[in-house]
Amino acid sequence: SSRVLWTLAVTQFGPPFLSSPFHFAPMPKSKRQRTVTLTKTAKRGPERKQQLVESIRECLEQYSSCYVLGLKNSRTSHMKEVRLQWRQSRLFMGKNKVMAIALGKSPEEEQRDDLHKVSEQIYGSCILFFTNEPKDQVLKYFAEFSQKDYAKAGAKVDQTFEFEEGPLDYLPHTMEPHLRKLGMPVELKNGIVNLTMPFKICEDGDTLTVDQAKLLKLSDTPL
Repeated sequence: SSRVLWTLAVTQFGPPFLSSPFHFAPMPKSKRQRTVTLTKTAKRGPERKQQLVESIRECLEQYSSCYVLGLKNSRTSHMKEVRLQWRQSRLFMGKNKVMAIALGKSPEEEQRDDLHKVSEQIYGSCILFFTNEPKDQVLKYFAEFSQKDYAKAGAKVDQTFEFEEGPLDYLPHTMEPHLRKLGMPVELKNGIVNLTMPFKICEDGDTLTVDQAKLLKLSDTPL
């Protein structure tokens, strides 16, 4: 399925630091502002990355909670929908190393008490999410959030997709050579692409190949 999957790490400051999947993160008292050089993390675009650092640090003053959200099967359209639904909150997608520097990677560098523990959660594909909304509301939204989209190669499907023999009149005739290259038994009849025999694109439990993902998209089959 191409459902967007979220891993939430909402970090609690101060002892004890929990290691369970969900932690709440009330913002602690501010520490003195520090200037951090980015020469070790970026060889180009230093101004843009410095701006990202400053924006994240401004959010530390404006919002009560900081969430690290792990992403899987995410697309730009999904993030746009999240931003529309959470207009009063802030969402950052940037280089993990830069976002970690913005928070502070050690007790000596952290902008607030125990923020280095949040930095430790920033790895893989993830975003920083700042909000003043209640924890229960945030967790419920991201646990239930999903949108149908075309699956990518490597996605695991939970249903079987099979086409009956016959015309595929929703496809232009120019697609016929490309479909044959992808393995579909097709031919042109009176300028219409026809499937010469039943064809199964994938089965329940399959991990999609590149060709299977392309065929599902060409057949306008979001998951």
